Amino acid sequence: MENQVVKVSVRNLVEFVLRSGDIDNRIAAKDKDAMQLGAKIHRKIQRRMGSSYHAEVTLRHVEEFDGFSIQVEGRADGIIVEDTVCIDEIKGIFMELRHLTEPAGVHLAQAKCYACMYAMQQELPVIGVQLTYCHMETEEIKRFRQEYKTEELKEWFASLLLEYEKWARFQTEWRKIRNQSVKNLQFPYEYREGQRELVASVYKTILRKKKLFIQAPTGVGKTISTVFPAVKAVGEELGEKVFYLTAKTITRTAASQAFALLKKQALRYKVITLTAKDKICFCEKPECNPDYCPYAKGHFDRVNDAVYELITARDTMSRKVLEEQARAWQVCPFELGLDVALWMDAVICDYNYVFDPNAHLKRFFGEGVKGSYLFLIDEAHNLVERGREMYSASLYKEDVMRVRRQVKTLDMKLAKRLEECNKLMLELKRECEGVTVLNSVAHIYLKLLAVMAELERFLEESKESAVREEVLEFYFEVRFFIAIYEKLDENYMIYAELAEDGRFLIRLFCVNPSVNLKEYLDKGNSAVFFSATMLPIHYYKELLSTEKDDYAVYAESAFSEEQRIILQGMDVSTKYTLRGEEMYGRYAEYLYRAAKTKKGNYMAFFPSYRFLEQVYEAFLKLIEKDQEDEEAIDCLVQAPYMSEEAREILKKIEPVQEEIIACIRKHMQ
Repeated sequence: MENQVVKVSVRNLVEFVLRSGDIDNRIAAKDKDAMQLGAKIHRKIQRRMGSSYHAEVTLRHVEEFDGFSIQVEGRADGIIVEDTVCIDEIKGIFMELRHLTEPAGVHLAQAKCYACMYAMQQELPVIGVQLTYCHMETEEIKRFRQEYKTEELKEWFASLLLEYEKWARFQTEWRKIRNQSVKNLQFPYEYREGQRELVASVYKTILRKKKLFIQAPTGVGKTISTVFPAVKAVGEELGEKVFYLTAKTITRTAASQAFALLKKQALRYKVITLTAKDKICFCEKPECNPDYCPYAKGHFDRVNDAVYELITARDTMSRKVLEEQARAWQVCPFELGLDVALWMDAVICDYNYVFDPNAHLKRFFGEGVKGSYLFLIDEAHNLVERGREMYSASLYKEDVMRVRRQVKTLDMKLAKRLEECNKLMLELKRECEGVTVLNSVAHIYLKLLAVMAELERFLEESKESAVREEVLEFYFEVRFFIAIYEKLDENYMIYAELAEDGRFLIRLFCVNPSVNLKEYLDKGNSAVFFSATMLPIHYYKELLSTEKDDYAVYAESAFSEEQRIILQGMDVSTKYTLRGEEMYGRYAEYLYRAAKTKKGNYMAFFPSYRFLEQVYEAFLKLIEKDQEDEEAIDCLVQAPYMSEEAREILKKIEPVQEEIIACIRKHMQ
């Protein structure tokens, strides 16, 4: 602890220290980082550069301060070793290169950092900096090159680190406080049967930097049994941060309660719960530009001060705390939360903040960023379908034509490109009967590259267009389709589908998301997947991990078999073709007989609101028919349009549903 090292990536350093101005989603198309799909372009350019070009060079620099040091690290796209050594930074973009008159500031700053680090390492008096921009469709290249004296770069680089010093100092001083408080932390309850072994399994998994799959019925105490050993591990420097990932809001609440419980033992631990943008936004709709939202205007000029004040004053960052701080500093509450997360010991959030390529926290999971994170993945059975959805993309022919109609009188060039794409999709539609598996859509992909180039130009030139918002939405859909296309491998299926409503789509469907999930899981040290319904466990291991030596444990229920009974009604079915008044009546009869046989509280789960309503009507008829019923049966029924608060109250019973399912599966094996 005497000589702590604070690690920061080159990208995070320059983006954090040098940012300023407004949040403005209207210029998203101009954001060169957003446009970078560039892995293939990078490799292609690097292969062309000859023997003097050294690709993907890892660089590291350590700067000593009083009591700690800052380690800046990153990977240069290329280093050209000639008479004058030159650092090369490659960016793939869709913007027409003639519009590009100078390199983007953040790109230049990254390249200058690499240049300074390499020049100091090799003791060079001067060094070149080159920004290489490559058009994604045409592969046309435009370069900006400049030479710098090493002393000049050292002075500039030192000023960056000086700006970052107070943040690094906070981090080191806080780490000492946190780790000291963890030393005496005890498990907050008397261990239930098998719970001590479960806690030990999680700790050993983190210690060995492995993955663990836990099948544990409700009542075992999965949340505290995973949070406690993870907190202990961070306190012992086995990981730098805990990400507690969930599929639902209610489980995020349970996680925050687990951390609060440990804090009753004087634990010092900074915890944040992230809230979705549409829920925390102060405006009627999350329209992030300075003309619409006052919190977007000048946001980046104030947000660092707002973050520093908050993290030095509070340990628990709830939605209410973030909203109060955002109003006080006139900054976006959503973006404030993301920035605050960088300095937390634990982040409680939805899966998409880690795994979704459209929404992940680039501060932690962006290109070239790696940390020693610990992932606790709650209700992990949900991650299979969520993963498939996150890494799949669709393109609708009708969307292509809709945008074409909107722009045909405004931009003939874009309309022409869209019509060319439409013709290719029309050919596939004519050959499609229902669903057709396709071997390739490379011709569609190449045409979409041309569409993207024109969309970029249109958005750049038509800032006041009435259709701009819809074109921008389509632009993001196309960009995502292209990005997913570049991920295609044996884990994907490509198909065309003619839907019942007549719409035609091409789908890049991720059958097995494990490889894509691995890209983000590899950013951390260890991952623990746990759920009450993760049977058969080998099925989930195959779809959530690519490793063959992952650990797995099954935790027995905390309740004895004498405390439960499983009854099966063999004459009922939820199949759509078998539904009818008679079938609904049978379900109602089973529920009514159970309620009459033993007084108590019962919960019934249904596959749809329609099914629920029909059975409920039949149930009420049984109650009315039984005139001898002296005690009324009170029913609480979920409605399809409940408020968020009401839904969350009902969701508290979902873990019990999972317990029932897990129990039935086990007994039927």
